[in-house]
Amino acid sequence: MKINWNIVKLLVLLIAVVGLYAFSNKRNNHKTIAELDIKFADGENLYVTTGMVNKLLIQKFNGFEIVPKENLVLNTMEKALEANEMVKNAQVYLTVNGKLTTKIVQRNPIGRVEGSTIFYLDDEGKRMPLSPNHSARVPVITGNITGKSLEDVHIILNHINGDDFLRKNVIGIQVLNNNKYQLKFRTENFAVNIGKAEALEQKFNKFKAFYVKGTKDKSLDKFSLVSLEYNNQVVCTKI
Repeated sequence: MKINWNIVKLLVLLIAVVGLYAFSNKRNNHKTIAELDIKFADGENLYVTTGMVNKLLIQKFNGFEIVPKENLVLNTMEKALEANEMVKNAQVYLTVNGKLTTKIVQRNPIGRVEGSTIFYLDDEGKRMPLSPNHSARVPVITGNITGKSLEDVHIILNHINGDDFLRKNVIGIQVLNNNKYQLKFRTENFAVNIGKAEALEQKFNKFKAFYVKGTKDKSLDKFSLVSLEYNNQVVCTKI
């Protein structure tokens, strides 16, 4: 029988390639981590530092840098990082050159609650502890703090943050009785009662129209209280 040497050569070449790949893959998996690269999705590590992430991984995984890559469970590392109260989301992956890369998305505080305890309220309406590394410049929430009021405050803050004028000027929210709310402004002496956390778009539009008029006729400093609780009108109390 005549041997087809072309087929033999092809089989030998194929076996050699598969063998080299298996050897290389096994060798690569047994290599340890060459470097840890920590990235922050928003570009700023305000509440979680590179050192904190590094320390957490070392403590949780007993010196991950000496562990073979094949023994690393990336999903477990992600969950360990997300257990940190400052972390919203974490992704951990290995690059081809042995670099362990961690991408962190930090939680975003939108209000600071000062009641029986002090904490941030984040953009998802969840409690977030204060950070020793950075103090967020956000409106301060005081008064009759309850679970219901925090839900309402989250709604109010979302409206405030969606409006450039309000975001720059509102510095505080006072929780009154009966689930009503009062705003404090950066440069004005008057407080603004908005009533319940409903029809906010209409109320804020009324206020901005009142503010523009009051700025033109220089009457804003004559008031101690502005109420937006009533339909189609702004009721003011003079000093």
